[in-house]
Amino acid sequence: MNSQQTLLAVAESYLQDVVAPNAAILDQDPDALKTALKGLGSRHLLGLKLPEPWGTVDPQTAWEIQEAIARYSGALGFLQTQHQSAGSAISRSQNQALKAEYLPHLATGKRLLGIGFSHWRRQGNPLVKALPIPGGFLLSGTVPWVTGFGIFHEVVLGAELPDHRAVYGIIPLVNCQKSGGQITWNAPMSLAAMQSTQTVSGILEQWFLPEEKLLFMQPAGWIHESDRKTVLNNTCLLLGCARAGLDIIAAIAQKKPLPGIAAAFNALDRQVIICRQNIQQLLFHQSREELDTWYSQALLLRVQAIDLAYKTAQGAITVSSGASNLGESQAGRVYPEALVFGVSGQTSAVMEATLAQLMRSP
Repeated sequence: MNSQQTLLAVAESYLQDVVAPNAAILDQDPDALKTALKGLGSRHLLGLKLPEPWGTVDPQTAWEIQEAIARYSGALGFLQTQHQSAGSAISRSQNQALKAEYLPHLATGKRLLGIGFSHWRRQGNPLVKALPIPGGFLLSGTVPWVTGFGIFHEVVLGAELPDHRAVYGIIPLVNCQKSGGQITWNAPMSLAAMQSTQTVSGILEQWFLPEEKLLFMQPAGWIHESDRKTVLNNTCLLLGCARAGLDIIAAIAQKKPLPGIAAAFNALDRQVIICRQNIQQLLFHQSREELDTWYSQALLLRVQAIDLAYKTAQGAITVSSGASNLGESQAGRVYPEALVFGVSGQTSAVMEATLAQLMRSP
């Protein structure tokens, strides 16, 4: 067994023995979720997108570990991917001092960060603006969505410069005032799923981002090209959620030996296996030199993964019958997790492709 297989085995053992039995609690209790996140960190599982020597996982193994996390706890899967994305952003920075400060501590969770740049995908006036001043930038505006308040210490934030370039830096994920500037984070939102992830919005008022906390700047419109290249990244969460739905169907098939349940499991299981194989082939073994061709295939697979997360969750609800309405129902937990993962990182193209899938005649 090589080091990558060993790390995947370590993840599976922790998830099955510790996380899965407490999945319902992790969905509701922020402290329990934070403890589970630290459990990933103590096993060096929070640096899956970091280069060596800070992270030692190849991309496919990293994808499979995140798939497994989402399978056993959607809340933990969603929370950890925020930190992994922040780590990836830091690792791409040219700010060597900042990298030296953060990178050695990300995989173990000694430094925990969230992300705040989903607003870049919104059309219209920028929600967060950055004004260049000597030594850094003044940030002002509304951050509509940051996950991990009270769990993460800081957040990688994106803001727009007057020339429409994007500036990325690290700011505190706590309410604070400094040098005439202020950050105010609102109370955690009431969500239909994963309430424990502590998702908040915030207001920045003339907050000074020093150059020491600057990651990088990007040209105007860069995020749309980035979204095309990363359209398959969250399929690990979608297929992990699909596998969670299948686990429920398989368990109930043992209690209710009805031929329809077994047939549904076999059909859906086969669809998930094929979709997973196709995604991994395209994501890890196919060149992206012809990006338009690659992207057209990837977009279809992203929509298939969304569809499978929805179908398996609905299958879990169906076979659970009325018990799916109970508060402790596993199916009742997985169903809204599919809702979250289905729209995570959603672009206009993903939305349109998903709607097209829904409108196809059966």
